[in-house]
Amino acid sequence: MSSALTHIRDIQDALTRLEADAGSAAQAEHLTAELVGRYDGDRRPLAAIAIGAEYAGITAILNDYGIEDAFVRPVRAHGRLGDVLVALSTSGRSPNVLAAVRMAHDIGMASLALTGPAPNPLASLCNDAIVVDAARTATVQEAHQVVIHLLCAGIDHVVRSRDHIAPAS
Repeated sequence: MSSALTHIRDIQDALTRLEADAGSAAQAEHLTAELVGRYDGDRRPLAAIAIGAEYAGITAILNDYGIEDAFVRPVRAHGRLGDVLVALSTSGRSPNVLAAVRMAHDIGMASLALTGPAPNPLASLCNDAIVVDAARTATVQEAHQVVIHLLCAGIDHVVRSRDHIAPAS
């Protein structure tokens, strides 16, 4: 987890894109809400997009291009050099998530995976990974929620420090 926190500096200065499918999509939306809104105490809003929440766009892409491009096209459209892609997948094997990470790397984005047991393709593909070694999907998702809150606490601390805002009480 400590090496994943190195992405905090990237996340606070870059637009963060979060992509996930199935149950992890709700967690991506939750993290987006914490970054754009706030987690614990006031700080400036941070740019973040939950790609899977763009329902009209995703369904159009699914219809016109297929499931593997569901996240590739939004990453290609919105991603910029230096941005961060946070990819959530309990299995680490979702073809559409893997394809989006490859596109992110082609653009020059950093990538952070939140995933289930390793080895898995997503953990191997991303610049960094937080891996939950649990057999049950529900347990992986529960642990991811804790990880998301820990990341938010770290991000809040770094942003407040850089912006000279007192810590939340």
